[in-house]
Amino acid sequence: MSRFVVVFQYFVARQKGIAVPIKKTTVQFVRGLAITCMAVLAACCPAEELATTSVFKAGTEGYHTFRIPALIRTPHRLIAFCEGRLNDRSDSGEIDLVMKYSLDEGVTWSSLSVVVHDAGFTCGNPAPVYDDRAGRLVLVWTKNPATAKESRILTGEDPPRTVWVTGSGDEGDTWSTPVEISATTRRPEWRWYATGPGHAIQLRSGRLLVPANHSLGPEFSGWHAHVIFSDDGGATWAIGGIHEGYTNESTVAELPDGRVYQNMRSYTGENRRRVSYSEDGGLTWTADRSDAALVEPVCQASVLGDGLRPLLLFSNPASANREKMTVRASSDGGATWPNAIELYAGPSAYSDLAWLNESTVACVYERGAQGAYEEIVVTRIPLDRLAPVAAR
Repeated sequence: MSRFVVVFQYFVARQKGIAVPIKKTTVQFVRGLAITCMAVLAACCPAEELATTSVFKAGTEGYHTFRIPALIRTPHRLIAFCEGRLNDRSDSGEIDLVMKYSLDEGVTWSSLSVVVHDAGFTCGNPAPVYDDRAGRLVLVWTKNPATAKESRILTGEDPPRTVWVTGSGDEGDTWSTPVEISATTRRPEWRWYATGPGHAIQLRSGRLLVPANHSLGPEFSGWHAHVIFSDDGGATWAIGGIHEGYTNESTVAELPDGRVYQNMRSYTGENRRRVSYSEDGGLTWTADRSDAALVEPVCQASVLGDGLRPLLLFSNPASANREKMTVRASSDGGATWPNAIELYAGPSAYSDLAWLNESTVACVYERGAQGAYEEIVVTRIPLDRLAPVAAR
């Protein structure tokens, strides 16, 4: 007789007050079944869902697609930037820089506002940073003609990208006239160029430090991450340290000991992030190395610290494919990443991180049901939800 039938008859009898003997092996079977059911329920129905809000949705608000998010916390707002792609999903074409803000830590969001629109141009790769000393929001970004293609910029057939900065003294309500800073932030032989994408940082010294990357040509060996910096609140800019080849989009964080950690998209073929450290505010860097713990599908990622605690956070699609958006935590400056939480198992891609308070972080990321670029959402994550990796 099937054990399921025996168990059913046993519980029916117990309900009628009839004592029925049951074999020890059947008891063990019931216990195992219960444990399995509880595990399945825990996986499918977490005790507490992470709060997630859709901020930008493809095909709405006058844009075909929204991509390349960046997130920044100002004194009174949480601000999400991204590219508003007008006509299609392509990386080229007419693209605006747009934003929304939240006054309640990402629960509700303002209507969309356009930060940069330049007819006939691609305006993208937002890298925002809040200057605490000046009380000013600084946004660095890049531009090229809408007809230019990345492949032709890489070969020199189309003109190189240019670098721009704008600022806001009222947390994004109004913006200064954009100023081109290409002369001091890119070398003549550099072709492709991108800032961030994702938030930049202000070091404890007051320096504004923006992660960026450039190319010398179409070969991966000529793709380099670097940083640019300003020591006067964004009025003037200079090029900092340049990394080895096979590196690309990057993200930075200041550690409590004053070092700067840079984490880079890699084209070495290992599907692992490249990392490096600076002891002089980004002017020079240690030799790049692959981090075996940080699997990637060759995609952008984000890192976040506060410069005071040893805690470092990292977000990316933790897979060889663009899926499984995950946030990891390190308490030793990025040497190990023992804790993590998967935010979304499905298609997902670019992301950024920002503090809501000392115990909660927000992650903005691209995701969708069929593809990764259907919407941009913000998930709020209590730090105590990051569990040891082995227990997940």
